[in-house]
Amino acid sequence: MASLENIKTPADLRKLERSELDDIATQLREFVLQSVSRTGGHLSSNLGTVELTIALHYVFNTPDDRIVWDVGHQSYPHKILTGRREQMSTLRQHGGISGFPKRSESEYDAFGTAHSSTSISAVLGMAVASRNAKRDRQHIAVIGDGAMTAGMAFEALNNAGVTPGINTLVILNDNDMSISPPVGALNRYLARLMSGGFYAAAKNVGRAVLQHMPPMLEFARRVEGHAKGLVSPATLFEELGFNYVGPIDGHDLDALIPTLENLKALGGAQFLHVVTRKGQGYKLAEADPVLYHGPGKFDPSVGIQKPKAPAKQTFTQVFGRWLCDMAQSDARLIGITPAMREGSGMVEFEQRFPARYFDVGIAEQHAVTFAAGLACEGQKPVVAIYSTFLQRAYDQLIHDVALQDLDVTFALDRAGIVGADGATHAGNYDIAYLRCVPNMVVATPSDENEARLLLSTCYQHCGPAAVRYPRGSGAGAAVADGLATVALGKAVVRRQGRRLAILAFGTLACAAGKAAEALDATLVDMRFVKPLDEALLQELAQSHEAFVTIEEGSIMGGAGSAVLEFFSRSRIDRPVLQLGLPDRFIDHGEQAAILAGLGLDADGIQASVRSHFADMFDEERERSLSSRA
Repeated sequence: MASLENIKTPADLRKLERSELDDIATQLREFVLQSVSRTGGHLSSNLGTVELTIALHYVFNTPDDRIVWDVGHQSYPHKILTGRREQMSTLRQHGGISGFPKRSESEYDAFGTAHSSTSISAVLGMAVASRNAKRDRQHIAVIGDGAMTAGMAFEALNNAGVTPGINTLVILNDNDMSISPPVGALNRYLARLMSGGFYAAAKNVGRAVLQHMPPMLEFARRVEGHAKGLVSPATLFEELGFNYVGPIDGHDLDALIPTLENLKALGGAQFLHVVTRKGQGYKLAEADPVLYHGPGKFDPSVGIQKPKAPAKQTFTQVFGRWLCDMAQSDARLIGITPAMREGSGMVEFEQRFPARYFDVGIAEQHAVTFAAGLACEGQKPVVAIYSTFLQRAYDQLIHDVALQDLDVTFALDRAGIVGADGATHAGNYDIAYLRCVPNMVVATPSDENEARLLLSTCYQHCGPAAVRYPRGSGAGAAVADGLATVALGKAVVRRQGRRLAILAFGTLACAAGKAAEALDATLVDMRFVKPLDEALLQELAQSHEAFVTIEEGSIMGGAGSAVLEFFSRSRIDRPVLQLGLPDRFIDHGEQAAILAGLGLDADGIQASVRSHFADMFDEERERSLSSRA
């Protein structure tokens, strides 16, 4: 019996007999399950791609042939078969391997993918480069059905279908339906027939014969299209210039391998529709693929258990409850998510207000302009979106919302460091890219209760506004009921100190507060990056000698920069130390450990302040010694 342990690279896999691959699939699925249960990570999607991954590396000459996984959270079997099996114990941990394909990690990771719908564009670029270099190479995009909801995927298909001289295979990994009886022996036969050389040759001969009789050629094309349409949704992809094959069972190696071999031989623009099942082979994940999409550590023999004791509210939960309460109060509220219902905390909202809930798919650009259209007609849209995903709709934010000063509220989850998902999902740049946009309000709550207050405040503001908050829970502040608001753009002094003022933007205010106690500094919860509380800053500048700004966001162009710009305009001559995220991408790891490593915990803040303002604290020490003498 073939052993997974003996497969160090796909070349080892290709040495096996076809009859041995089913055993490898069983072992690979079990390894994925056991590995993810110990580290946490994405499970359902990876259990669903085991056979597809084996077939791809068995048929294609990787890494010379290029495979791009989209979205990349379905690539764990790929990582295991490409020399990283022993490193899976470090998955998504500091210093360990990424949960997504990463070019710097392996030559088999042809393209970094974590945001969706990029694979076809990337593969097309690779295919054109190979054509220009006269390299005979295959280029495969494996794209999930959810990722096909994004306009970018269809933009790439539109371009690829008319690009001559390329070998491009797009595989639609359709895991949103069960495998019905038609996707069986008959469909396997039809898929092999339509992907085989005879069918392609016959089609080409027919085209050559009929090209001198245009009416007959057009008739033949229509007959072919309608005939294929009887067994598959081919028409759209055929019209875009692809030869469509499928759907076939993505868990059947006897269907996958010969079909891929046929498509490899054909070359050109090919489209293969594969049906898989999320959680395949693990009954608990099959029954609830959403629950097992991205679990933490768990016992596979028992499954995911609900926590016995209630944990602190997460910011996502605070938002979800606020959204329902505000919707109950205001019938104009419309909730919008780009395919992140669970992640953004909108499950209860959908249940209670189904007519006012819109999941637009992985289509962030559309989500923002859709919200703009609603606002034009007097509705009050709330766009719940991860900070990193709003980057994909930046033009719509500027052109369709802010330029027209429309009343759209953005709830930005996963702002700042996100932990295990790493640099691709980190919300490090929203302060910098939002505060430069005219008409925008940008709020940075310091704890859970402040999040609810600032959500209400920004919602009631008549214009575009964003509230950013991090992944997970904060200080554990009790969240008051009701829909109270605060004064727009007004900060609050949390601690009165001497000489030094610490200006905290967001949830680092907790760590900053501990540092302020040790330093006897004034602590200000700024609440808003835009508008700044300029009156308070003017007042503080009269009574303090130096300032520190703290934010869990990019230092470059961030909240600290806003303070410096105001000081410059107002000719306030006070030194300012900016603490925040450095000018580099920050890798995956545990959130608290990453922040500590960046000097953004209480001890790190205090050390940075004492080092930067050493003269001030040396003077304090001398005064203390003199008073004791």
